[in-house]
Amino acid sequence: MSEDRLARLALSGRRKFKDRAVRGAMLGATVVALVPLVLILYYLVHKGLSAWSASFFTTDPTGQSFFANKGVGGIRSALLGTIVMVALASAIAVPVGIGVALWLVEYGKDSWLAKVVRFFVDVLTGVPSILFGLFIYIVLIVGTGTSFAGYKGSLALALLMLPIVTRSAEVVLLLVPDALRESALALGAPRWRMVARVVLPTARAGLVTGSLLAVARAAGETAPLLFTAAFTYKTSFNLGGFMNSLPVQIFNDVTSPTEALVNRAWGAALALVVLVLLLNLSARLISRTGRVA
Repeated sequence: MSEDRLARLALSGRRKFKDRAVRGAMLGATVVALVPLVLILYYLVHKGLSAWSASFFTTDPTGQSFFANKGVGGIRSALLGTIVMVALASAIAVPVGIGVALWLVEYGKDSWLAKVVRFFVDVLTGVPSILFGLFIYIVLIVGTGTSFAGYKGSLALALLMLPIVTRSAEVVLLLVPDALRESALALGAPRWRMVARVVLPTARAGLVTGSLLAVARAAGETAPLLFTAAFTYKTSFNLGGFMNSLPVQIFNDVTSPTEALVNRAWGAALALVVLVLLLNLSARLISRTGRVA
């Protein structure tokens, strides 16, 4: 056997060894990262399922806390309040975010204004969520001398969602092939019709996926709602008044010395995780059933 062939075999052996070593290290790091996650989920499911019942989802929380371990109620007002406020926030943030992304991709492109908008979108993406709540609190509560309200919580969540929707929508719209745009324009279609009939339908799955991920992020936020929507025990669809939410109720219950309220906090936490999980699974399914061409 020639020396060149022996050298190639030795080099191939070293490469295989390095490849196996790196793969093993990556597998070990993955296992180390998954262990605490699995333990947290196991503990959450174990504690949360014991609090679930039919009445847990159909009754409002009561005001009993320190002197009662029974009859503390469920999470109906918190669950419905979360759905209502997140729905309003989505109705605000999703159209605006997709509209901004369309302008950046189709009209602004590399203009100085587009660069400024992208910069501020990137900055807002990294802003802590509590600052959005403080901003709404200072402007709409302290500045106007009014009280907490559900719609103010929705505005705080909308500000939180807006940069996420905008950035994800811009990435998806950039994936639409320019050949589709050029073909529509070559046939005489105006730009707005090309955007409405070609670009948006092609990127629909990605836009929905990005929007659902933003919704899942907003549904689990506590800090913005503490300063804007506050807390109430009763179920209310009045966005002009106090409104309960799952994150805020978990925050209040878990600090209680009463065992029943702590158990309710575990059940509410599991319900919130399931809600966010369903939104993420929906995003995954939509992204698989319809991809950008």
